[in-house]
Amino acid sequence: MRDIDVRGKRVFVRVDFNVPLNEDGEVADDTRIRAALPTISFLTEHGARVILASHLGRPKGKPDLRFSLRPVAGRLSALLGREVRFAGDCVGPAARESVGAMSDGDVTLLENVRFYPEEEANDPEFAGEMASLADVYVNDAFGTAHRAHASTAGIAAYIPAVAGFLLEKELASLGMLVVNPERPFMAIVGGAKISDKIGVLERLMSRADCLIIGGGMANTLLAAQGKDLANSLVESDRLDVARGLLEKAAREQVDLLLPLDLVVAPATDVPDRRQTVDPDSVPEGWMALDIGSRSVELFGKRISKAKTIFWNGPMGLFEVAGFDTGTLGVATAVANSDGIRIIGGGDTVRAVNQAGLADRMTHLSTGGGASLKMVEGKKLPGVEALRDK
Repeated sequence: MRDIDVRGKRVFVRVDFNVPLNEDGEVADDTRIRAALPTISFLTEHGARVILASHLGRPKGKPDLRFSLRPVAGRLSALLGREVRFAGDCVGPAARESVGAMSDGDVTLLENVRFYPEEEANDPEFAGEMASLADVYVNDAFGTAHRAHASTAGIAAYIPAVAGFLLEKELASLGMLVVNPERPFMAIVGGAKISDKIGVLERLMSRADCLIIGGGMANTLLAAQGKDLANSLVESDRLDVARGLLEKAAREQVDLLLPLDLVVAPATDVPDRRQTVDPDSVPEGWMALDIGSRSVELFGKRISKAKTIFWNGPMGLFEVAGFDTGTLGVATAVANSDGIRIIGGGDTVRAVNQAGLADRMTHLSTGGGASLKMVEGKKLPGVEALRDK
């Protein structure tokens, strides 16, 4: 974005304002809005007419006021200290009228691009209509860079296209993991299902020096080792895949760490009945919902030796008090590390915020799915669309 003259230009900026709203329809967490402020401020200070576009939620290709971006315009106005106009549409007369009334330095936020099915279909005509609103395209939405949608990739075919500051920062931070991480390189992967992260696990087993696995996906690996996890979340149809991953870790000589103990309970809503047991001692009818203190201690010792840490996925059901100790313990260990600490978006960022440790991390990614795709070595359509543009 620094490489182009934006003064007096209409600049269409794809941001990621897919933020949670509370029951009153107000922004509940403005982290993603704040992440876009450096790009927006740079453009306004350099005399651009800034047209912002984003999705919010899953409106299924039709207008739904529950997913309107109007509340986001109000929050952005407060953060910028200037009025942000809101257009009632992202294409058509309402969008053209709002953009046509702009002066240099103005900011307009368009309505949710996913109110149209053509957005997710990457429809060329729809992309061209959005492009007609502007002179230049800036992609600053890393969280959707792994999607080939009209506003993330298609629009770049029509007007000059560049990366915003947030996208640049994400690519630099995560690219280091792919190209040349400082070693020892530690990867921590959690979450519910192995099936969601097979590719990234295989990639990390070829790249990382040590790999910690927790959460529901650890259950499936433990089950593949012959442990009886009772009613725990286990992907029974993926046990062969899990065995293959264990064998690959042995071949690649990566140090693979699984939980030494588990916090279990008969249901997710009775944390007061929780117990800590060995992986092969889960009571009949109970389920594993967190890692235990011995696991946190082991993981913490290994984390302290790492020079580069990538963490994606919680260690358990951290949203429920009583089942959050493992995730918060790992968060503390990562924060106390002297290494580079990269948090891979989504629930992991929420967990770090919950622990009050966000300011002690090197980089908090704004894109969980996109960060995994990048670490896996996959090309991101939203980035590829900018090449030679």
